[in-house]
Amino acid sequence: MKTDHFYNIIKSTVMLLFLTLSTSLMAQQTIIKGVVTDIRTQETMPAVSVSFDGTTIGGSTDIKGNYKISTDGNYNRIKVSFIGYKTFYKDITPGTTQTINIALTEDRRTLSEVVIKSGKKNRYTNKNNPAVELIRKVIAHKDENRLENFDYAEYQQYERMIFSLSDLSEKFKQKRIFKNYQFLFMEQDSNAIGGKNLLPMYMEEKLSDNYFRKSPYVKKQVIEANKQVKYDENFIDNEGLKAYFNRMYMDIEIYDNNIPLLGNQLLSPIANGAPSFYKFFITDTIKDVSPQLIELSFTPRNTTDMLFTGKIYITMDGNYAVQKAVLSVNKHINLNFVRQMQTTLSFEKTEGGRYRLSQSDLKMDFGLNKNKGGGVYGERVVIINNFAVNKPRPNETYAGPAQMIAFNATEKGDEFWKANRPDTLKKGQADIYKNIDSLQTLPSFKRTMKLITLFVAGYDNLGPFEIGPVNTFYNFNPVEGFRLRLGGRTTTELSKRYYFETYGAYGFKDEKFKYFFSGTYSLNNKSIYSFPQDYIRASVQRDTKIPGQELQFVQEDNFLLSFKRGDHGIYTYNDIFRLDYVHEYLNHFSYKFELKAWNQAPTGSLYFQNIIGGQPNSVNSLQTTELSMELRYAPHEKFYQGKLYRTPIPDKYPIFTLRYQEGIKGLFKGDYNYQNVTGNITKRFYLSQLGFADVSAEGGYIFNKLPYPLLDIQHANQSYALQLQSYNLMNYLEFVSDHYASINIDQHFNGFFFNKVPLLQSLKLREVVSFKSVWGGVRQENNPANDPALLQYPIGGSGKPITYTLNNGPYMEASAGIENIFKLLRLDLVRRLTYLDHPDAPKWGVRAFVRFQF
Repeated sequence: MKTDHFYNIIKSTVMLLFLTLSTSLMAQQTIIKGVVTDIRTQETMPAVSVSFDGTTIGGSTDIKGNYKISTDGNYNRIKVSFIGYKTFYKDITPGTTQTINIALTEDRRTLSEVVIKSGKKNRYTNKNNPAVELIRKVIAHKDENRLENFDYAEYQQYERMIFSLSDLSEKFKQKRIFKNYQFLFMEQDSNAIGGKNLLPMYMEEKLSDNYFRKSPYVKKQVIEANKQVKYDENFIDNEGLKAYFNRMYMDIEIYDNNIPLLGNQLLSPIANGAPSFYKFFITDTIKDVSPQLIELSFTPRNTTDMLFTGKIYITMDGNYAVQKAVLSVNKHINLNFVRQMQTTLSFEKTEGGRYRLSQSDLKMDFGLNKNKGGGVYGERVVIINNFAVNKPRPNETYAGPAQMIAFNATEKGDEFWKANRPDTLKKGQADIYKNIDSLQTLPSFKRTMKLITLFVAGYDNLGPFEIGPVNTFYNFNPVEGFRLRLGGRTTTELSKRYYFETYGAYGFKDEKFKYFFSGTYSLNNKSIYSFPQDYIRASVQRDTKIPGQELQFVQEDNFLLSFKRGDHGIYTYNDIFRLDYVHEYLNHFSYKFELKAWNQAPTGSLYFQNIIGGQPNSVNSLQTTELSMELRYAPHEKFYQGKLYRTPIPDKYPIFTLRYQEGIKGLFKGDYNYQNVTGNITKRFYLSQLGFADVSAEGGYIFNKLPYPLLDIQHANQSYALQLQSYNLMNYLEFVSDHYASINIDQHFNGFFFNKVPLLQSLKLREVVSFKSVWGGVRQENNPANDPALLQYPIGGSGKPITYTLNNGPYMEASAGIENIFKLLRLDLVRRLTYLDHPDAPKWGVRAFVRFQF
């Protein structure tokens, strides 16, 4: 009993002492919390280091700028530091809990000028340069600091993109035209990119879950919520607008060798070959953070090249990782319309000690004049949180397409976004959605959009129907002479699932009426313009056509195509009935089935003639009926969806097309049996500082015996406009084949060579070269010289043939050109390399092409 009693006394005493000590310690604990913001922009700041001065005790602010640190020690001051900002100190009272909100000021100090008194300028060199040695270590450790270094990774990503009219003066803001639009304007700090007055026009937010697996490789994004400003579909393709903006503002992966920007590729400052194109300087050593950082500044060796300028902060903990990067471009860069650009990348340490991207902020201001006047300001913010590594998920998580959209992603309301945004919208940003909705109800805005649609697309909107395109109303050619055309199409105001298009035309020389009518019905309960498409279309057409003319994204009645070189009176009258079924999938695989009944009759200088009983015999027309199937796969394809066609947004991914055609004799009066197989691959190759190359390879084979108009007629161009997928010095109907293979290379150097020529630097001109070639021929059975019953190749006015085969070798042409003339025009000097002995075969030609590009 005594022992137990003694034990209880000791136990009670120890517990009392422990409680007393704990209470004492609790009373003496210091807890400091608060929010860190930028004193100028009032924005919260993530990843700011907060610690008790003189210690390593502390932490970093979270994505919303909040921090909380605590200690049992007796410290009376905290220290707040962030790269590019002045270090902030604040006295505190030990042993208490305090809320201290902090506003940091940017450190605008610049390096002192280096004066070399010897009179001899030091030449920059990579040899024995500590800055270059450091960047080589960063390059050597690149793979270790990439996301792909983990076996598994997952994170939540928030994206916000805003586009506004920028740098608007007060006088402009008060113009009468904006009298009803004052609620749209936003004000910001006058020193910020974009100027003081902004007029927001577009905003999009996206919240997604992202999953990565190294082997087998998978990178998947599941979009859980998506909110977007939407305009009237009669004026703007909202999905195409989203695709275009996302293509302009792609993710910036600093560890990649090349960084996509505005459809171009800029060499990363830590690319493998960066020391050959950049100059590097160690400009600061930051010792009051853990780990210590080296500030490494860089600038292009040639300021007009597609390169960045800025600073990166390197961790000196053996990782040689990028802890922060600030990238911009100088005003001399050969990049159109960009007045200012700045992107800030912030990285955080993962559980494995490596660094991963936590936030990026890309801002760009565009303008026709780089120095003054209104423009367009765009910003894309990406915030990554809930980052976890090496936690494998079930296989079904990684299955499916690279991007998936939750079925209710676009239906999330304001309360959801308020609760799930990782940061707070600036004043005025939260109102953009409702402001644009209100804007579209104003009659003055509708009138403005109608004028823009008429000017850009060529259509005058009349509600459920619109008339156009206006550039096809008048045309002339040798067969029809003066030609008038009037047409139009329905709009979504009539129906989203039904679409009708029509035109009527009359030629005053041939005195014939032409027409077209088509009807389309969407089968997937969506607009026929919405991706993925699933529709059936029927059309009937009676009109003229030039055999072998291939016009991409250009109407055949475009007024500018009236002007052609040489003899271009080779035409046919065509009666065509088509029935199409198109089905697309989310992974950009699609198939198409088509029934086509086609009657073609020669006109102008073209005739169809064979030899019967040794005598010439005129053939009035050819009638074919064919069934065809087309398979197409375009991974990650992006495009702007118009009502007539899609305008692709070029990217690095290939596009595969396979087409099979079966001609059926006797079906709808078809006269021929035949099979035709065609395959095509196109791809853009990015070549870093040497620009990019668009490459297209195609091959085809026709089985069975056919007259020459039903063979493959090589795409020729006799206009003065440069046609990228046609042969620009080939005459119409000059070559036919029943088997062929072709290659087309269009190489854009983006000014790489011109940028080195002092007299050309300021003009921002860019070099382009191209090469096109087609191999092929006609088999003996399809050669009219071997069978008089076949249609004979036509003879020109000079008594010489105008149509040939490729049996004597490939047709080749090459060109060298200058693009970016006035930022819009491309001029090519084209040289024909083979078959120069053909009648009217031009050796040289100058062709023009207009294209808006950055």
